[in-house]
Amino acid sequence: MSQLSYPEAIVMGAIQGITELFPISSLGHSVIIPALIGGTWAKDLNVSAPESPYLAFIVGLHVATALALLVFFWRDWVRIIGGFFSSIRYRRVQTGPERLAWLIILATIPVGIAGLLLEHLFRTLLGQPEPAAIFLAINGLILFFGEWLRRRQVRREGIVVAAAESAEANADFDASDTVADARVSRMKFGRGIAIGSSQILALAAGISRSGVAMVSGMAAGLSHREAARFSFLLATPVILAAGVLKIPDLAGPLGAGITGQVLAGSAASFVAALLSVGFLDRYFRTRTLTPFAIYCLIAGIGSFLILTLR
Repeated sequence: MSQLSYPEAIVMGAIQGITELFPISSLGHSVIIPALIGGTWAKDLNVSAPESPYLAFIVGLHVATALALLVFFWRDWVRIIGGFFSSIRYRRVQTGPERLAWLIILATIPVGIAGLLLEHLFRTLLGQPEPAAIFLAINGLILFFGEWLRRRQVRREGIVVAAAESAEANADFDASDTVADARVSRMKFGRGIAIGSSQILALAAGISRSGVAMVSGMAAGLSHREAARFSFLLATPVILAAGVLKIPDLAGPLGAGITGQVLAGSAASFVAALLSVGFLDRYFRTRTLTPFAIYCLIAGIGSFLILTLR
């Protein structure tokens, strides 16, 4: 790992910041791209190696991604944290911020437990480039499935769904943010837990955490933007916790000699994530998951063929 270069750190940091929020799997790209490049990249950036410093490096980048989400959604988090403390103080879960706070807490528990218990198993068994490419293609099919569900819902509910999406698309951002968060907060807790639990699938490299959370949210009746916003809010504690747990690894032998590279990669990840979440928050006002589904399907199948035939 002492061979990790600054170009490798910066490139992979930027890729992490983009692919963590785009529904195309950050871990999948972190596994596949070095293998496709080959040479020292494939050697230095091997996530499945025992006691992998690269894994610690990747998860360390998650802290920067989570900080970017906190910066972008700081108004939401002020309301959510305030709702949490008001629910404790008054022993109730009634207002929108109170419900949203507990939705996030309850939805985070399953993936947190699964991550602690299964991360090593998933990384060693499925953290190789070929399985990651297969799962990336499967991720594309999951996104296509989400769009099929959404179209089915529009046909079933007709003008009601169309009118809601049109109003959201035409509203100013502050108003649409409030409306979106209010609709999410009215969701049943069981559905919120189901959406959070779907993120367990993303322990397999190639399956996107934000992608499966969005598809689950759309299946629960949320619009594209509502599902995306809830996915980003769910991501913040999950990503931050994963990063914080790995920081001691970076401070120990696994991080020896790469402090500068970690900082450079983290800076790239923060900037890329901040730009990505701003773009996606606007994109999902009027657009769908279909382009990402097509990309994952082509990139997954293409990467698998290249890796197995060369």
